[in-house]
Amino acid sequence: MIALLFIFLLVGVPVGIAFSLAILVQADKWNVSLEFVAQTTLDALLNYPFLAIPLFILSGELMSRGGITRQLVRFSTRLFGWSQAAMGHVMILASAIMGAITGSSVAAVAAIGRAIGPEMLKRGYQPGYVGALNASAGLLGVLLPPSIPLILYGSAVGVSITTLFLATLVPGLMFAAAFMIVHALRARHVLQGGVELAVDASAESASAGGNGRFGLVAALFMPILVLGGIYSGVLTPTEAASVAALYALFYAILNRSVRMMELGDAFVKAAASGAAIMFIIGFTTVFNRGLVLQQIPQQIAALSTSYIDSPLVFLLVANLVLLLVGMFMETSAATLLMGPLLAPAAVQYGIDPIHFGIILVINIEIGLLTPPLAANLYVAALVNKIPLIPLIRQLAWFLGACLVCLALVTYVPEIALWYEFLPWKP
Repeated sequence: MIALLFIFLLVGVPVGIAFSLAILVQADKWNVSLEFVAQTTLDALLNYPFLAIPLFILSGELMSRGGITRQLVRFSTRLFGWSQAAMGHVMILASAIMGAITGSSVAAVAAIGRAIGPEMLKRGYQPGYVGALNASAGLLGVLLPPSIPLILYGSAVGVSITTLFLATLVPGLMFAAAFMIVHALRARHVLQGGVELAVDASAESASAGGNGRFGLVAALFMPILVLGGIYSGVLTPTEAASVAALYALFYAILNRSVRMMELGDAFVKAAASGAAIMFIIGFTTVFNRGLVLQQIPQQIAALSTSYIDSPLVFLLVANLVLLLVGMFMETSAATLLMGPLLAPAAVQYGIDPIHFGIILVINIEIGLLTPPLAANLYVAALVNKIPLIPLIRQLAWFLGACLVCLALVTYVPEIALWYEFLPWKP
């Protein structure tokens, strides 16, 4: 069945349909009916936590159009105005804040690339480096909570989504720090003369949108509201997503920074993106249910424990497999497929499923930087209007930083399980 799935994907069958066809081709052999496919898909999509996905996508669209993204860039610029290579740090921090609200890597790349990419080019950065930094910093959209892939993993494996959000906080900050270190080391090599060029209009005035101090404070209150609501227990992730979307909507309306027609377009685009993800979720659930009925996850767990006698070796093999899967599969589909497949085997080795979930998502997100799928690369090249090849040439340093951070998270579980040392338990 897994072989059939990869054949369908290689010949270009849409992801959701490929998952369902892999089941239907062998429906008679496994006594799977069309009613089973329909009912399983419906049951999956009625899962309450999944409602957070289209809502976070909508909040990202409204933030980008309503001016919150510009205000976040303004705030980041003030923090790093002292640096000789400030705009690169601004892009990383703004991507982190954007991701901490929307939970989407590609959304962070698109929004921050449009806001900061042109400014970096004006200041003398090589175009390929701008695209590479934009694509890499976009990973923070998923590695910092809330995270759409972690919502999917938690729902598929049956672990607390709020705890997953806590667990990914320190790894996400570690990735942000690693990107900033790489930028500090590389800036003089990718800038004309080694320092940023002066421009007539500062980044702040270019990105602030003229909304004043009140607009900046209102924009910065949004991540505090969303993340504070989740971690305090006042809001579930789904409720926080709805609060984020409403906040972004009212901000855009009260700030008068977007026309009603643009608001309608934002809703349409968010609905289309959300529907595409939910379509994949529905049919990957059918595929995963078929795997469970055939006891394939249990067989993989038994096989791995028969030939691998160390959790350290298992984690190494799992990382290699997940990195490969991330190169060829869409993020949501890969999470929903590999989570139920590998999590039972990880538990057999005494690996915490929360820790393994962070490892899995990091691996699959690195796939957004590695062709052929590499969605972040393509979006960064598009929004920054630069060729793909120069972008890829500048990517090695950031990929290296990602792999070092992945190794640390994998073999130092306390990085992900830091919350266990808190005086209160989530």
